Amino acid sequence: MKLNGEDRKFLELAIGAAEENMRAGGGPFGAVIVRHGQVVSRAGNRVVPEHDPTAHAEVQAIRLAAEALVTHDLSDCVIFASCEPCPMCLGAIYWAGIRRIVYASDRYRAAAAGFDDERIYAELALANSERSIVMDRGLEKEGDSVLRMWEEFPGKIQY
Repeated sequence: MKLNGEDRKFLELAIGAAEENMRAGGGPFGAVIVRHGQVVSRAGNRVVPEHDPTAHAEVQAIRLAAEALVTHDLSDCVIFASCEPCPMCLGAIYWAGIRRIVYASDRYRAAAAGFDDERIYAELALANSERSIVMDRGLEKEGDSVLRMWEEFPGKIQY
């Protein structure tokens, strides 16, 4: 796909964030969230420096954007990423309501650099009983009870 000038500019910012972040001790990934042509957040992957396996660039950028905009709904935003988002980041992007992702490198190039998400993509397609992580279920009635309470909760904000 050929990028327009604005997309190119924001994607270059994401790539720049990845480079800067890597030099500062983080991973080689960067993300920028843009709303109505304005940068809302810019972040890099901080998994190792923060000892946080969820501190991927996209998740960090979503957290910063939600805080800056004082909302969990980022549906009017676009995320630019230096690399195709991993399954966790893709899930966070869906939960944030972001409807467009523009990325540079892809998951296969990331795998060649030692970041292989393909195992996770494959696992997600399996039934719970077939996954490498054991998933045990219990106290279904009690858990379901909380969700029934939520359905009737007058102060809920759906997300």
